[in-house]
Amino acid sequence: MKPLAGIGKIDRERIASIIRGTKGTISVDEAAGILNVASTDAAKMLSRWAKKGWMSRVRRGLYIRIPLESRTADVPLEDPWLVAERLFSPCYIGGWSAAEYLDLTEQIFSTVMVMTVQKPRDRRPKIKGTNFMLRTIPEKAMFGLKPVWRGQVKVPVSDPTRTILDMLSNPVLGGGIRSTKDMFINYLRSENRNLELLIKYAERLGNGAVFKRLGFLLEKIASDETETIDQCRVRLTAGNTKLDPKLSNEKLVTRWRLWVPENWKRMTQND
Repeated sequence: MKPLAGIGKIDRERIASIIRGTKGTISVDEAAGILNVASTDAAKMLSRWAKKGWMSRVRRGLYIRIPLESRTADVPLEDPWLVAERLFSPCYIGGWSAAEYLDLTEQIFSTVMVMTVQKPRDRRPKIKGTNFMLRTIPEKAMFGLKPVWRGQVKVPVSDPTRTILDMLSNPVLGGGIRSTKDMFINYLRSENRNLELLIKYAERLGNGAVFKRLGFLLEKIASDETETIDQCRVRLTAGNTKLDPKLSNEKLVTRWRLWVPENWKRMTQND
């Protein structure tokens, strides 16, 4: 545990000005502009305050404030979404993290899923005790998003339909096909259900595997959705796809050109 060290009146006033003038995270340039000092001087101040425990360094040149009620500088991120938006933008919160926010699942995921246009070297960074999982997407795939206010910052989050689309495109984003299926069932039961929009989103994304997984799942859990199932059938692409690349997929469902585990081929609507 790193205790807080004393700090003078001038530094307190400077820190208060920076906190008032920023939105969750603090960069060197922002601090320099607020205090009207050179960037080198601002960097030294932030570094000094971090050593005293009044700021916490997230990455080089980026800091977060330590809550006034804290007795130690060793604190977790107050809001990981703010840090994700600052570090990985253009990006959005997606996959299981969006599903949690949208009440599509009751599962608790300890890792924050971030879809980003960036190509980071470390795709599983751990920042101040928070685990992030990063997935790179093309800029044209930045659609189907909604802004969510986190304090004074709007953080992009995938809307319910885009969240399902991403997990059908890559079941890893939902924690695997089993949990993805459960979230899809919750989506179908929700007021946000929009299969017409899901088909439009899937066409825009351009991943043929989505139609194979979507059609297969609908036949198993919502076979009365014949119109959407037919739309998936006419959009099937060549080649065979795995239902979940992380599983052992032994059986080929030729109707959907989909390799599935043995128990999934036998699955019925009651499973």
